[in-house]
Parts: sequence; structure tokens; C-alpha cells
Amino acid sequence: MKKVFIYISTCFCLCYLASCDKEIEETNAAYPALQPSKTDADAGTWTTMIAASATDFPVPAPQPTSSADYQQELQELKKATQNLTSEQKRIINFWKAGSVLRWNEIMRELVAKHNLPPYQNDDNTYPVPSAANPFAYPIFPFSNPPYAARAYAYVSIAQYDALVMAHHFKTAFNRPAPYQVDNAIQPMVPKSDLAAYPSEDAVIAGASIEMMKLLFPADLEYLKKMAEEEKNYRLWSGANVKSDIAAGDSLGRWVARKIIQRAKTDGMGAAGGNPALWTKLEDDCKAKGETPWYSLETPKRPPMLPFFGNVKPILFGTDAVPSLRPGPPPSATSAEMKKELDEVLNYTENPTRERMRIVNFWADGVGTYTPPGHWNAIATEDFVKKGYSEVRWARNYALLNASMMDAAIMCWNTKYHYFNARPCQLNPKIKTLTGVPNFPAYISGHSTFSGAAATILGYLVPEKAAEYKTMALEASNSRMYGGIHYRSDCQAGLDTGGKIGDYAIARAKTDGAD
Repeated sequence: MKKVFIYISTCFCLCYLASCDKEIEETNAAYPALQPSKTDADAGTWTTMIAASATDFPVPAPQPTSSADYQQELQELKKATQNLTSEQKRIINFWKAGSVLRWNEIMRELVAKHNLPPYQNDDNTYPVPSAANPFAYPIFPFSNPPYAARAYAYVSIAQYDALVMAHHFKTAFNRPAPYQVDNAIQPMVPKSDLAAYPSEDAVIAGASIEMMKLLFPADLEYLKKMAEEEKNYRLWSGANVKSDIAAGDSLGRWVARKIIQRAKTDGMGAAGGNPALWTKLEDDCKAKGETPWYSLETPKRPPMLPFFGNVKPILFGTDAVPSLRPGPPPSATSAEMKKELDEVLNYTENPTRERMRIVNFWADGVGTYTPPGHWNAIATEDFVKKGYSEVRWARNYALLNASMMDAAIMCWNTKYHYFNARPCQLNPKIKTLTGVPNFPAYISGHSTFSGAAATILGYLVPEKAAEYKTMALEASNSRMYGGIHYRSDCQAGLDTGGKIGDYAIARAKTDGAD
């Protein structure tokens, strides 16, 4: 009876949350204004991740600063900077912390907003969110961990590739900033020696909204508002004239469309599978003499994106996936599995205050920005201290998020290849201390994400490499402490994630940024 009551209460809460018109709450942390210690003026020579060449993007040459058109733009800029309202000043203060940073925050907020599993239909089936009708319940998307990892990656890559292209054109055209042309203009943001055309911020705005309206179509009006704010802040602060911004916005959108072409053909559309394929996964597991995983929800929920493991990776080819997949977990009836089950049972029967802190800190379940978002938040706090340029912010996020997208692919490929049961299925005495995700156990997603993230972050911020490894181990152990993973799930996940992080490091060493 107690289990039934808990289940009904949980479903009621989920239904209530999913039915709410949940508003986005802007993060407005008191970050300092972005003032890079190095402008990375040579970033136009860096290697992009997906978009091929600057020659694919027809950015027109700007008007010279001596032209009547440009002089008119300067006068309009001066007028725009006068008599600013308190709201305009708030917007300037928000965005001047850094555009890549702020869009990453917005992404995390959207992921958390949409990380809500659909509630069941009256006939005990489950509805599926539809990109074709994103406003119908369940609102599209359900930003579960694999979906979120892929979204973080594509947005970060679009921003990075677009900024590399922007730097190419900055160098080619070399049009100075308005305050370098007219000393009467005193910007409300730190001055930069970089050329102003095209505007970096507008490039980021264009790339971000173009990608995110694909990934979060139900939030288009909010995204438009934020993109317009970002572009306007460059005018209101005296940093860019309108033609700088228009060129940047167009370039960002052009680059994003190249990324979208890739996203639409990466296999995500088939990741959900169908009932016949789900049954085959179970039958294949039984044919090996193993105990298959099954959904612990009532009614049983379809498995979460069982064919996400077939999505095309970013950092390596699909042909590398079988070799990266770890070997099988201990057999369900083996002495090794009994030993692992006993360990999990001990953790759940003897929780400590410290272990429960770890379980809760790393839970990252329904209504959160997911484990990939957690690592983005960790990275953000460390990147802020480094004085990065916008393009280096974007490059580092792209490396981090590409590694976690590929970690999701490898993890899901492994989970549904072996299809093995959760600890509480094999030993009903295990009472879990955190939510049980709706997919097989081996390997641990938290562990795989964390292994990948800690590895690439350790390269990007080497003085914190040991700390990242410690955090990854804690995130991994949290799943065992909570009773939802075996030790073998966690260790194999960390190892697999570390190998994927090594691919990101190999790319970082050859992209020209170091």
C-alpha cells in the first residue's frame, strides 16, 4: 500500500509539473563584464567542428568608415546610447558578462523546463512529444539526458563554428569599432582591439536562436526576445553599429543552418524505435541466458530512446562505436554479480549523511538540467575565472559538449546492447534512495558523462584536473550509493567516458587554438 501511495503521489506531482505553463527564470549571476586576457585575433584560422569553410558564407564587404552610410550609422548609435532606461541598463549588464556564457545558461534553463516525462494516457499508453506539434501535450521536447547532451553539443558547436567564421571576416575586412572611429562614443562595455564587423555577439545570437528554435520550438518567442536583447545591447552600449550587427546575425544563422543539416541526418529521428524493436531487445537478452531489464513504472513506460546509440557521433566515426563499447557486465546469476548486489544492498540499508549528500547533489533527475548540464555549470564557474575570449569560451564548451554527446551515444549503445537489469530487479530487498531511470543499468550514464567531462576539462583547465577526476568519481559513486547501479556499471562508465574525453583532447590539440 505504501508503494502504491508513493507512486500515485509521484505521478500526481509529475502530471502537475508537466501541465504547468512553466516560465523561464533568467539566471542573472553577478559575473564581471567579459574582458578577455587574450583576444584570440587569429581564431579565424582555427579548425571548425562541422561547418566547412568561410567561403560557404557570403558575408558582404562593409561600408568604409568614411562613407556617408557609416557616418549616419554613427549618429544613430550616439542617439541610441542616450537616455537609457533602467531596463536597457539591466539588459546591458546581463549580456556584457559574455554572450556564450549567457546562452549556455539559457540552454540549461530550457533543458530543466522540458525535462519532464509525459504522463500516461487513459488507456495506459504514453504520449510522445512531437516536433511537428510542439505545443500539444506533451510539449516538445522531453529533454532527457541523451536529448539534452545532443542539444548542448549542437548549440555549442554552432556558436564556435560561427565565431571562427566571424574572426575570419573580421581579419579580412578589419573595420574598426565605432569608439575607435569617433572618440565621442564611450562604450558601456570593455573596449576591444578586435575589428567590429561582423559583431561577435550578433553572430552568437543568430547561431543560437537558429539552433534552439529547432531543439526547443515551443520556446521560440522567448528565444526571439533574448536574441533581440543581445543585439540591442550592442547598440545601446555603443559597441557596434547596425551593419556590424546585421552581418553578424546573418552569418550566425547561415552557419547554424549547416549544423542543422547535420543534425537532421544524424539518426536522432529513429532513436525512439517501436514496440517490435523494443521486444527484440528483451528477447535478445533472454537468448543469452540473462535477466532483461524492464520498466519499473506502472504502467510500464517504453524505454528511453533505446536507439540513441545509433546516432552519429561528433568526435569519432560510427565504425569506432563497437570497439569503444565495453565488454559485458557480470552475469545476473554469477558470484561476481551477487557480490555487487550485496554491496549495493549495504549502501541502501546503511546510508550516511555524507553519502546522501552525494546522492542528492548529483541526482540531476526530472526537472533539472541533467548530468550534462551539471558539468556545464561546473565548467562555467571555472571558465569565468580564466578571462577567455568569446571564441575560446565557445570552443571549450564545444569540446566539452561534443564529448558528452558522444558519451551519451556510447552509453546508450552499451545499455541497450546488453539490456541488463537494475539492482532492485535482481534483489527486491534493495530499496533505492534516488529515482530509478527508465533504461537498463549497464553502463552508468552519470559515470560516462562525468568521465568524459572530467577528462576534457582536465585538459582545458589543467590546474583543476585532479579535482575534476575526484568529482567524476563522486558523481559515479552517487549512483551506487543510491541503489540504482552496480560497481561494474560505474567503473565501466568512467572508463568509457575517459576514452571519449581523450578523443576531445586529441581534437583540441590540432584545432589551432593552443
